[in-house]
Amino acid sequence: MAHIEFLDETMRDGQQSLWGMRMQAGHALPVAPIIDRTGYRVIDLTGSSMFECLIKYCRENPWAGLDLLVQAMPRTPIRAGMRSNASVTFSVTPDSLMDAWMRQLNRHGCRSFWIYDVLFNIDKMHRLAKVAKEFGSEVAGSIMFTASPVHTDEYYADKADKLSVCPDIDTILLYDTAGVLEKSRLETLLPAIVEKARGKPIEFHSNNLLGQSAKAYIDAIGLGVSILHTASRPMANGPSVPSTEIMVRNVELLGHTHDIDTSLLPPVAAHFEKAGKAAGFLVNQYAEYDVLSIQHQIPGGMVGTMKAQLVQHGMADRLDDVLRETAVVRRELGYPGMATPFSQLVGTQAVLNIVTGKRYSVVPDEVIQYAAKHYGETVAPIDPNVLDRIMSAPRAKEICANPPEQPTLEELHERWGTTDDDELILRALVPEHDLEKMRAAGPVKTHFPYLSSPELDQVAKLMKIANAPVVQVASANFELSLRRFK
Repeated sequence: MAHIEFLDETMRDGQQSLWGMRMQAGHALPVAPIIDRTGYRVIDLTGSSMFECLIKYCRENPWAGLDLLVQAMPRTPIRAGMRSNASVTFSVTPDSLMDAWMRQLNRHGCRSFWIYDVLFNIDKMHRLAKVAKEFGSEVAGSIMFTASPVHTDEYYADKADKLSVCPDIDTILLYDTAGVLEKSRLETLLPAIVEKARGKPIEFHSNNLLGQSAKAYIDAIGLGVSILHTASRPMANGPSVPSTEIMVRNVELLGHTHDIDTSLLPPVAAHFEKAGKAAGFLVNQYAEYDVLSIQHQIPGGMVGTMKAQLVQHGMADRLDDVLRETAVVRRELGYPGMATPFSQLVGTQAVLNIVTGKRYSVVPDEVIQYAAKHYGETVAPIDPNVLDRIMSAPRAKEICANPPEQPTLEELHERWGTTDDDELILRALVPEHDLEKMRAAGPVKTHFPYLSSPELDQVAKLMKIANAPVVQVASANFELSLRRFK
């Protein structure tokens, strides 16, 4: 029997997959102390894409929100995620800014990091791990899984070997963004990774897009995995990870041990279910097994983005065509792993191919940068005919002639007009007009009345029984009128 540790993904992957990264600090603060006492090894909390969304769509200062949540959870190490060569942009971020980003996250209280690079620029992953160790933080070296003819067990074992040899990397994280790993592949893949892990613990993260990730977790335990990524049930499943509730139960039934205080799970679940429903976000999701998902391997959160792009072009009924085209583009581009930024690059190119009706007639700059190897060496060669089309794009010559620059931190301070690294990172992430709107919105909201308003609860009860076309509710500090439309 094994002792299994749990890593909480409720406020990171759960809300990224189901809430589109719109979870504000105030949504989570009421139950953050409970999550902190639950017994998780680590609580995953943030990343650069969430910073961008909080600024652009929620007008919330992500540094201030992070500080509030870290203060509310002093017992458990807080994790942040980092792509080795970029912050939020789909392009390439200078190494000096990535190092500053790592240091600032540490200064704000993060003490655990998962570092990934879909093309495995191992030297950059090692460098960031070393920066994290300046603060004594834990680092997970991530192996982003994707299924393809070139992503063999030997390929991943080699990456595990190159990650685990670094003394600054503490665990190896197997990350299955599309949830496609089944027992037959795990039985060969995990032993190959474990053999090269140098005894370092193995974490497993699998998004439950096919409804089989909980079973994959159970299979993985028998093959050497000791850390599972889960989320509170309302924030789990579908495009998110399996629920903590079911995995704790499964672990117990199989005779394994854990540190989770199960009495603290229900109040957290009740809170996020209420918060999600009140804000109009997804909760309590499930997914069916779809073979097309195995072919395109698009992460769940991206399907919503594709739907929005098609609606914008009046082509909402073409989603299946886009998904099939994504599988083709992925193969033509040399099977890049379907995680940021390449899942977005492949998906966007597929949408453009369908919308224009002429494949590769429009090529985004980022696809050209990928073909020019600005992100690193491709896993497999790009189809020669497709490469010719990409390099014939109007912007290709200019992009190829201007590889990513590597300014120093001092040069970046001068460029952005600040010596405050918190401010530097925000200015590098989003346009100034978004920062101005964020500042104008005032301090972080720590209370959302719709989560606990007795008046709103009363309205809900009235709407269930009222036959009148109009319902009005008023109190000393609240007034609401609802009109029923047929």
